[in-house]
Amino acid sequence: MSNLLDSVDLRTQLVGENRLELLIFQLNTSQLFAINVFKVKEVVKLPHLHILPGSHPNICGVANIRGLSIPVIDLRYSVGMRAIERNEDCNLIITEYNRTIQGFLVGQVMNIVNMTWKDIQPPPSQVGKENFLTAITKIEREGMVRLVSIIDVEKVLAQIIDYDVQVSADVLDQKLVEQMPGRKILIVDDSSTARAQIRDTLAQFGLEVIEKSDGLKALTMLKQWCDEGKNIHDEILMMFTDAEMPEMDGYKLTHEVRNDPRMNDLFIALNTSLSGSFNEAMVKKVGCNRFISKFQPDRLVEVVQDRLREVLGFEFVD
Repeated sequence: MSNLLDSVDLRTQLVGENRLELLIFQLNTSQLFAINVFKVKEVVKLPHLHILPGSHPNICGVANIRGLSIPVIDLRYSVGMRAIERNEDCNLIITEYNRTIQGFLVGQVMNIVNMTWKDIQPPPSQVGKENFLTAITKIEREGMVRLVSIIDVEKVLAQIIDYDVQVSADVLDQKLVEQMPGRKILIVDDSSTARAQIRDTLAQFGLEVIEKSDGLKALTMLKQWCDEGKNIHDEILMMFTDAEMPEMDGYKLTHEVRNDPRMNDLFIALNTSLSGSFNEAMVKKVGCNRFISKFQPDRLVEVVQDRLREVLGFEFVD
């Protein structure tokens, strides 16, 4: 199974071209599920699990993988189904999200598919706000068109990890904090959990948030403002964008903004759960101003303060 994840360098070429690769798997049902390959470190057959009494019910044990103790999450149980029945088809998908490593217990792992973000659609609104999907897509398999559900892993993890939105006092510059109320910030992310974390963090300082669930929706709004003759800097202070999203990813969104002279100096921070070293290179390639990993309230506010310093002038904080 490890050979599925070879040639990562080739996959990095897809990013910035509004393309992605999905790892397709099952949860011991005929339904197909997926996560982005860039968040996957490796896939292994289910090893022996050590039970931890008192752990969260979604955690079915701890696996020892190459000397690391990795918590294992029953993905089937976490998304509202019965706990997975362990058998010879079970696999462990080792992932890295938000600077943490965890394993997801799944059924059969099928293959990797190369797709464009334009082929990835948000889940239907009728499924409700409590679903665990960020998007859906379709693939052809065995002569049939099959629906694939893309898991909102951040929402799954939020059931286990309490994402704090409190900001450390020593991070705050009170002169800048006084300037925050009423200023607007655009956040672009397909995960409702991630949007809520940013919104709740920034709302403590009177900052107003405009939310968009994918890059295309954000770009359409920004272009509409420009078409109406509005100055982009009068509308928003800055934009936080996720990397991977349906319709248009954050790299493509940034590229489009940078190539529109009406808004090419918009301050853009890439806020993502993908690996840091990779994104630091992509930030330089597409022209983001900053890169921060998700669920770091101190870093969020630090970036906003840095942007305010630019807007107000360095002498303001002398």
